[in-house]
Amino acid sequence: MRLKDSPFSKKCSLQIGEKIVDFSTPKIMGVLNMTPDSFFDGGKNSSFETAVNQAEKMIKEGADFIDIGGYSSRPGASEVSIKEEINRTVPIVKAIHEKFPQIFISIDTFRKSVAEENLKAGATWVNDISAGNLDKEMIPWVKANQIPYIAMHMRGNPKTMQNNCTYSHLTNEVLSELIYSIRELNADHPLILDPGFGFSKTLDQNYELLDNLELFSKLRQPFLVGVSRKSLIYKVLDGGPQDALNGTSVLNTVGLMKGASILRVHDVKEAKECLRLLLKLRDSSLI
Repeated sequence: MRLKDSPFSKKCSLQIGEKIVDFSTPKIMGVLNMTPDSFFDGGKNSSFETAVNQAEKMIKEGADFIDIGGYSSRPGASEVSIKEEINRTVPIVKAIHEKFPQIFISIDTFRKSVAEENLKAGATWVNDISAGNLDKEMIPWVKANQIPYIAMHMRGNPKTMQNNCTYSHLTNEVLSELIYSIRELNADHPLILDPGFGFSKTLDQNYELLDNLELFSKLRQPFLVGVSRKSLIYKVLDGGPQDALNGTSVLNTVGLMKGASILRVHDVKEAKECLRLLLKLRDSSLI
């Protein structure tokens, strides 16, 4: 596939808050986990000051969005109460919004009540790993308030998701299940889709999905790729999350080549470098 013929070169824009975001140039979303048990950075941002400093670092490195989560979705993660999730996320969302008002903040939660409190604190959109399936109040609330929404594909919940990996036609079923979950949303709703790498997929299925990723462009919606330091990388390379930065960059590049509008990453600088090089290549291929 030539870069100039790929979905990477197609324009798509969304109304996010009071701004129009143009995804003809893909965006970088920095991950800020306010949890003690996330698979890669668990506990690193547990203090208020450390979290704000990490957000500032990612913004300086080129992050367009900051994604803040207070509930680890890794398999076997501990249950977190709604109150605890709110306490972990709302203060840092408020602080980052006040210090960096130009930055879009997404709240990574599947709970409507948690999302609601964080939007009051300054978040702009909701990043829901369940596409509305774990809280039936989420989609109606998002729709009624025209809230920008990231819908990710997953079956079951984080504790059961890896028992739900049977597909007849993987990519088609991921697409159709996502569409079914968000069918209540209007055609003009600000929506971003996420194939859900690492969620309800085996190792080989993750790569099959990546290989067919350009099919997501047929939905005419921006889509997100979140493979940063995940086991689908380090299990192939015989290491751990700490060894997966180079592999992350490789798969991020593949994602961009196949039309991704957003890269969700722990390492903003390296993701931005992937994007800058591909933009240079795209510009050269259009001459």
